[in-house]
Amino acid sequence: MTEVTIRPGPITLLQVLKLAGIATHGADAQNFVTEGFVKVNGEPESRKRRQLVAGDRIAIKAPGLKVELKLVEAS
Repeated sequence: MTEVTIRPGPITLLQVLKLAGIATHGADAQNFVTEGFVKVNGEPESRKRRQLVAGDRIAIKAPGLKVELKLVEAS
């Protein structure tokens, strides 16, 4: 599992996908979500602007891609 360091406070799902290098553009990140490839904390997620915090786990499973991320707060 890859850990993604975030600043304190919430961050959107789309920002995390871009920050982690999963998506190069916002449109790519949106496509992962709208196509149903993203789960947050084990539950399917369809909200592109979902607010995430440290400790949340994101799983992306798309054709040719399987990624698991854990958000950790910057110290």
